[in-house]
Amino acid sequence: MRDSIYTIPVSEVFEPKCGCPICSMERTLEQRCVEYIMGAAMMEPDVRIETNRLGFCVKHFDQMLHQKNRLSLALMLESQLKELSAADFKDIKARAETKAKKRENVPTINHTCFVCEKIEWGLSRMLITVADQYAKDEEFRRLFSEQEFLCLPHLERVLCAGADHLPKKVWLQFKEAALELARKPLKEVGEDVSHFCKMFDYRNAGEGADWGNSRDSIERAIRLLTGVDFRE
Repeated sequence: MRDSIYTIPVSEVFEPKCGCPICSMERTLEQRCVEYIMGAAMMEPDVRIETNRLGFCVKHFDQMLHQKNRLSLALMLESQLKELSAADFKDIKARAETKAKKRENVPTINHTCFVCEKIEWGLSRMLITVADQYAKDEEFRRLFSEQEFLCLPHLERVLCAGADHLPKKVWLQFKEAALELARKPLKEVGEDVSHFCKMFDYRNAGEGADWGNSRDSIERAIRLLTGVDFRE
């Protein structure tokens, strides 16, 4: 397995200064993984072993279905279906036969995904790189602070990476810079959502009503809270 496809130069996702840079990083990792698994990877025995074991989630099956090479997907499915048949659903039976309190610790193919696992592998390492770059490179510290925002899920991931890998003095600076990238957009979108709600008061209705920046405030709030952009 070529691990290089799951690494991205940090500057590549931070220099555009558009949206959450970690969302961009995650999307790039996802795209690379799906394209790889539908291309050269279909001939790699170690990859086939892992896809048989982990399978794919609904989201990534959907993305693979939209790739051009359907033969790759068919070959992986053929291999996976044969293995499931030969094993007679061993992992699913094991989960069902485990006591309820311990059942969550017995994953099955219904709870795992090859692409999700590779994205997580790459993202966790790249977040450490972000923290290291912040500690070592003054120019990157400036670039980091100039980002548009950090969505809340990735704010948490960034802070955890910094807390685990940075010396205390740098960690405190890193933490404040990361939090500021969520504080300002949180305030702005909160005000816009409130304005959106007020526009449904009859006193604000009528021709020429001033909606300001509130018309897409619901989508922007969800984007900040979840990292998912429903405007795309």
